[in-house]
Amino acid sequence: PPSVLLRLLLCSFLQMGWGDLGAFGEPSKETPNLDQMASEGMLFMDFYTANPLCSPSRAALLTGRLPVRNGFYTTNGHARNAYTPQDIVGGIPDSELLLPELLKKAGYVNKIIGKWHLGHRPQFHPLKHGFDEWFGSPNCHFGPYDNKAVPNIPVYRDWEMIGRYYEDFKIDLKTGEANLTQIYLQEALDFISRQQASQQPFFLYWAIDATHAPVYASKHFLGSSQRGLYGDAIREIDDSIGKILKHLQKLGISENTFVFFTSDNGAALISAPKQGGSNGRFLCGKQTTFEGGMREPAIAWWPGHIPAGGVSHQLGNVMDLFTTSLSLAGLQPPSDRQIDGIDLLPAILQGKLIDRPIFYYRGNEMMAVRVGLYKAHYWTWSNSWEEYSKGIDFCPGQNVSGVTTHTQEEHTTLPLLFHLGRDPGEKYPLSFASEEYQGVMERISAVVQQHKETMVPGVPQLNVCDKAVMNWSPPGCEKLGKCLQPPESNPKKCFWPH
Repeated sequence: PPSVLLRLLLCSFLQMGWGDLGAFGEPSKETPNLDQMASEGMLFMDFYTANPLCSPSRAALLTGRLPVRNGFYTTNGHARNAYTPQDIVGGIPDSELLLPELLKKAGYVNKIIGKWHLGHRPQFHPLKHGFDEWFGSPNCHFGPYDNKAVPNIPVYRDWEMIGRYYEDFKIDLKTGEANLTQIYLQEALDFISRQQASQQPFFLYWAIDATHAPVYASKHFLGSSQRGLYGDAIREIDDSIGKILKHLQKLGISENTFVFFTSDNGAALISAPKQGGSNGRFLCGKQTTFEGGMREPAIAWWPGHIPAGGVSHQLGNVMDLFTTSLSLAGLQPPSDRQIDGIDLLPAILQGKLIDRPIFYYRGNEMMAVRVGLYKAHYWTWSNSWEEYSKGIDFCPGQNVSGVTTHTQEEHTTLPLLFHLGRDPGEKYPLSFASEEYQGVMERISAVVQQHKETMVPGVPQLNVCDKAVMNWSPPGCEKLGKCLQPPESNPKKCFWPH
């Protein structure tokens, strides 16, 4: 590995879809900086998240482990998506080892900018889990709230809150105007400059959320996109990435900075087209284990090391960023636990293809698995008829009979099998009677059997909710006069409808 002075920059955006970048075929071609990043680096066409929802996929990225192992799932219902709203009692367990904790051993300074989402109670604070600095928020920028039934979400600098969304950090829901992306950009540029001045290796995790409903952009970008407000947010993110990469070049450290850009789940089609993006040719979106829910845009950039203009068909996963980052820092992954992420460096630097499966989990259930170009669905479900009848549609305009089912359908005896090369949209299941089906399923069944036999689930963290644990009085609220009175504690089972 290169000298310890290698810098690591992981950019993980909220629910940006595979089809949202020009480099992946978005027709308005409004992402020139990301497209240039791709032309100077490597595009991953088959890169996945570990879960079709934000919190579990971020927990997977930072631990290198499937959410069902690291506790970011629920057993309150079968195959339910769960995350970390304000009333969640759980969060990232102390027993989990996060990437920044391990990088610290190699002298790295670690910063998170943006959304943490791994629990907002004091024991889950990012600075207790390896980060040295934080500017951002523990939850999504939902609101505004009345501070009586529900408090507004705090924004933190390091250990303490410095204000709340909608009060001190304005988001205009009518126009979509907010200056947050500019603030997050400046935080990134300042951090990089400071670490360069002190010759420190750093890990910067830039987790900004402008593309998550309610979508926002700053004044300069409002109305600039053919795609409406969502496109404005994408343009601002693209511009910010361009500025960060130029900053690295200007400081003369681009050749020893590894940058990786991806997303935490597919575009939320339930919010589209005004507040959600595009998953290209793929089926459905966020919340589902169809390709649109879990296949992500992904670009690796490391001038002088990654051959320019590369396109990789390596099956990748956000969990691989854990193992790959450790490898770049000259560290081994922990040997006392199952790590699901693999080291992608042979694929990135030598163009090798590493044989590995992709598991598609929804809550406590393995819904599907991909081996090579084949994907087998062991369970299908979009959402319930009850939710669907209220207008909640995760697959608008994409009903595929027998596939995008509104009841949980089990296919464990005869999984639905798709060839994602010929049929990326999962529309044409292979015939059960075909030789192709039987040969492929023999291979996949062995992979699934081994996976299930060795699976030891973690203690589920997303089962209990309690209004008393909301962000009523975060650390630092006294100085600001922003402490609120919590209600009586009343823990309940969280309700996860889908």
